[in-house]
Amino acid sequence: MYIEDLKFSLWADFIERDYLDNEFKELIEKKIINGATSNPAIFKNAILNSSAYKEQLETFEGKSPKEKYEALAIYDITKAADILRPLYDAGDSGYVSIEVDPFFCDDAKATIAEGKRLFKTINRPNVMIKVPATPAGYEAMEELISVGIPVNATLIFTKDQAIACANAFKRGTYKFAKEVDSVISIFVSRVDRALDAELIKKGVTPALSGIYNSADIYAQIEQMEVKGCRALFASTGVKDDSLPKHYYIEKLLAYNSVNTAPVDTIKAFHKEGVKEAALPIDRAVIEAHFLELQEAGIDFEAVLQTQIADGLEAFKDAFTDILERL
Repeated sequence: MYIEDLKFSLWADFIERDYLDNEFKELIEKKIINGATSNPAIFKNAILNSSAYKEQLETFEGKSPKEKYEALAIYDITKAADILRPLYDAGDSGYVSIEVDPFFCDDAKATIAEGKRLFKTINRPNVMIKVPATPAGYEAMEELISVGIPVNATLIFTKDQAIACANAFKRGTYKFAKEVDSVISIFVSRVDRALDAELIKKGVTPALSGIYNSADIYAQIEQMEVKGCRALFASTGVKDDSLPKHYYIEKLLAYNSVNTAPVDTIKAFHKEGVKEAALPIDRAVIEAHFLELQEAGIDFEAVLQTQIADGLEAFKDAFTDILERL
């Protein structure tokens, strides 16, 4: 744990081969991080921009682009899982996530098949299969949990999505008859990036909508008491230079939660951030903020639905780009 009393974990939202061999290990040894996450965009940047993958790529003659991508990603995820394994064995998170093909987001059977195949191929207990929170995704989450595969439910922007994920985990755990670890990944900063320019024009305080929305979802997850399940705050890098780099970690520090963030954000929080719980936030405060948005003519629910669609498209675009380049 990064903060033992709060059962708060800090995971690095980054994977790259040279990093795994060097800084990743240092951050673990210094007890700054105790897990890691990845997504197609992260692998795209790593594989296409790092020379560390060149030698392995040269051995892939005759493989399809997706086979090449999976071979590279599986190698890195396996390496990360092995480095994190002592933490996992000690009951201190130690998980790394790998995402299923984002084009399967509306195909439960394909998601289930790929999730099971990836988990079996990597063959490490501390790997979480990352599944987007769509109707097909909920079905896949339940099935994966029901056979003991840890799941990272991703792209959560609404309370309804979080409830559906939690219920899928409950059903899956009941079938498996044992506790299976899972996280519900709530996306934060993307909400503020979509809204803040308009809020400033309307005289509404910016950089709070993502925080309050996430705090509300966190409270719902905690209330449901799903065994093995934690809220994970994702999309916590800061794009607005007027905010401290560690803003979205500090403002969402909560009991029994995880925050996954870029390495620079984590370092800033470790050095400068307040290490005290910021959640829960009073319900009246949250409601007052969203009432202010409503009175300013902003349809917050529509904003969230747009972010869900845009998030799926962004992962698909990154996946398409990397396959085309490979």
